[in-house]
Amino acid sequence: MYGYFMPTENFMGIGCLSELGKQAKTLGGTKALLVTGKSRRNSETIVKLLKDSGIDSVIYSDVQPNPTVKNVHDGVDLYKKENCNIIVALGGGSPIDCAKGIGLIATNGGSIKDYEGLDKSKKPMPPFIAVNTTAGTASEMTRFTIITDTDRHVKMAIVDWHVTPNVSFNDPELMISMPAHLTAATGMDALTHAIEAYVSTIATPITDSAAIKAIELISKYLRPAVANGENIEAREKMAYAEFLAGMAFNNASLGNVHAMAHQLAFL
Repeated sequence: MYGYFMPTENFMGIGCLSELGKQAKTLGGTKALLVTGKSRRNSETIVKLLKDSGIDSVIYSDVQPNPTVKNVHDGVDLYKKENCNIIVALGGGSPIDCAKGIGLIATNGGSIKDYEGLDKSKKPMPPFIAVNTTAGTASEMTRFTIITDTDRHVKMAIVDWHVTPNVSFNDPELMISMPAHLTAATGMDALTHAIEAYVSTIATPITDSAAIKAIELISKYLRPAVANGENIEAREKMAYAEFLAGMAFNNASLGNVHAMAHQLAFL
């Protein structure tokens, strides 16, 4: 017997971001904590979409690559201070992972360190929307979040069904500005996700089908996306590919490649 899990609603394709405000309203949001990177790219668009649906927002952008314990708890402090009741994460893996940590602590309390490992939380996050802007990590639809503990020099893996977003968005128009080197790196991350899930000892026919399709799409569209970032077809296909890879490893898990990479990150 095996189960299969992913977010309740997932929006894909050109222009799908226009549904953001409606989805936030449906989730009962009245004031959002918008978690994003230091560049705040596309933040104004998100704020406007929320405002048009009657939802106020406050931006938390003090998220560094490989978000830290401090990043998470600073975000929690702002969430509580501003009386937010919904979280919107905008960006790639780092802002989304940080936002997941914020959501976990907002409802469960304690330190994010308490939740390292498998299914340690008791309560779900507040309503949570993830807007993905890279085609790699699939954090917008998985139960994984990676937070850096700078005291121990460890990247903590938090694997918990409660950190799965309620709604995800993959609009390729948000990915056009991604530089070639980041397009390549995130694309290879997605490929690694698909391969590791496919060879996993707990793979299933469902995860295999997602992994194989992801590999097929990446092999065809990653190079065109790197060569021309404005190739919207390649961007859209890579968005589908990274999502499919996420579907695979979210349920079949990963392997030694990611286990080694997390340790090497501090060298």
